[in-house]
Amino acid sequence: MKEIVIATKNPGKLREIEEALRGMDLKVLSLKDFPSLPPIEEDERTFRGNALKKARIVAHHTGRLTIADDSGLEVDFLGGDPGVHSARFAGEEASDVDNNRKLLQLLEGVSPSQRKASFRCVIAVAGPQGRETSVEGECRGIIGDKERGEQGFGYDPLFFLPELGKTLAELPLEEKNRVSHRGKALAALKKVLGDFL
Repeated sequence: MKEIVIATKNPGKLREIEEALRGMDLKVLSLKDFPSLPPIEEDERTFRGNALKKARIVAHHTGRLTIADDSGLEVDFLGGDPGVHSARFAGEEASDVDNNRKLLQLLEGVSPSQRKASFRCVIAVAGPQGRETSVEGECRGIIGDKERGEQGFGYDPLFFLPELGKTLAELPLEEKNRVSHRGKALAALKKVLGDFL
């Protein structure tokens, strides 16, 4: 069984990726399995740049094939913000609650037709010998005016999918993985991952 490292400590993200990789005969490890690994600053200007940087560094330090993602919310009305700063939108130590509160404040009084947004995800794969690639997924929706649902994390409770009549946080994990930005990127990842195994 081949070991693969998912370069995250986020339990929600880890759960989604593990679910997508189930059946591939992989032993999945995360950053929690490598406590001596130094923190990685996500200082690139694009999701792809951050994902590749994390995958390269973790693959180098662990000597194992590594998957890393960078994802975020791009709100049309805010000119694409918070973008690569999604996790730190309300400050360096911001919680999901803080970020969602700030987003709702910025969109207060904005009509639903102007609250369109994209969730974007880039997943990078890097091997310890330097081989790498990346894939991308996108999900379009609308930012709701209040949080709904308990299933997701991050901005999921605010990200409303009109075609389903639900937020991402109201979807069971299996359905979320089918329609979400990360789910679409993971589907693309599975098609290229075999070349690394």
